[in-house]
Amino acid sequence: MKLVWAILAVILLAPSAIADVTYTKEISRLFQAKCQGCHRAGDIAPFALDSYDAAKTWGDDIQRVVREKIMPPWKPVDARGKFKNDFSLTDEERETILAWYRAEAPEGEAADLPEALPEIGEWQLGEPDAVIRMPELYNVPRRKDIYRCFVAPTGFDEDVWLKSVQVVPGNRQVVHHVILYLDESGRSAELDAKDEEPGYECFGGPGDGIPVTATTMLGGWVPGSRVGLLPDGVGILVPKGARVIVQMHYYPAGKQHSDQTKVGLYLAKSTEMLSKRMVFLPLVNIAFRIPSGANNHEVTASVPVLPGLQAQVYMVVPHMHLLGKKIQVTRTKLFSSSSETLVKIDDWDFNWQGFYAFEEPVKLNIFDTVKLSCRFDNSAENPRNPSNPLKDVRWGEGTEDEMCLSFLGLAFDNPSILDQFKFNRHNRRR
Repeated sequence: MKLVWAILAVILLAPSAIADVTYTKEISRLFQAKCQGCHRAGDIAPFALDSYDAAKTWGDDIQRVVREKIMPPWKPVDARGKFKNDFSLTDEERETILAWYRAEAPEGEAADLPEALPEIGEWQLGEPDAVIRMPELYNVPRRKDIYRCFVAPTGFDEDVWLKSVQVVPGNRQVVHHVILYLDESGRSAELDAKDEEPGYECFGGPGDGIPVTATTMLGGWVPGSRVGLLPDGVGILVPKGARVIVQMHYYPAGKQHSDQTKVGLYLAKSTEMLSKRMVFLPLVNIAFRIPSGANNHEVTASVPVLPGLQAQVYMVVPHMHLLGKKIQVTRTKLFSSSSETLVKIDDWDFNWQGFYAFEEPVKLNIFDTVKLSCRFDNSAENPRNPSNPLKDVRWGEGTEDEMCLSFLGLAFDNPSILDQFKFNRHNRRR
């Protein structure tokens, strides 16, 4: 009987609770926490959602994308633990927003408004400690896929540790993605000097003769990605005298554009004791074929954690192109028949990708196995399929090619393992 009364109480009281919801009390705080990361002045969203008037003006659109779970565009589901900066809406929060609109969007009292979020402009973490810019404006040729590398000295006269990196594309209409590399060899400057135009061509990597290891990847940008700071004691090492290679993948598709991308570097404080060097390791399959017409083709990759390779994983960065449908990274322990999901995306959208950082790092123990599963839709029913007529698709750097890839941002328990991989610097402080 008590259970019956409890259910009746919820049914009877819920409408009045929803009716009490106002913009100034509840909705403004929801929009701050889950929407204003993008819906603010100077960011990627088409309008700012920082006032009651904006919430009313865009009400029809907001209701539709919230109801259809298009927005917020948080993609991971059923992941191990929690990710930092998770801006997904719970079912209860969605219903609160929709019910508020159904109740004709009461504004509430101005005194109940939360303090406005600080204006930070284009830099998500505030002004960076250093900014690297492409040397000059680059006029992007009218071709489909262009890989161009631009070189910039860091100007640091000692080794420094980074806590975060943010790429700000100069022209989002044509920037497909950005990868940042470190070059200690000086080879990138030579390639730049030989090319009459700004930068140099670099399809598939940072350039001929430039060493590529886990420690040379600095970070990057993909559509929809956000940034955050690494945990205390963890950093990315930038060696003294290294140059940053900004590898731009452009996809102008026949239109004339120009671009001048820049990169913000956030340094560790001199007082922070750094004991973990994070590097990016790829979990990848490059030998696959997605048959023409296949609507759920799976591609997999896996790697065992061999002795000496135990590590802490701080972030996971899954990546596919336009045929991508689902992607999942799992960890299976030795002698275990069940797996643990690190990241799972059931409705892949190239325009909304992320560097997903765990609130608590994932421990990779000896003889664990990390597996990647990618599913692709290469059928005519896929509205994003760029090929007409349909064709078999393989791994490649072009937009019409595909990738089955996830980077793991990790730090080895034994940092000297980097020496065995012929990485020449590790575990130094600024």
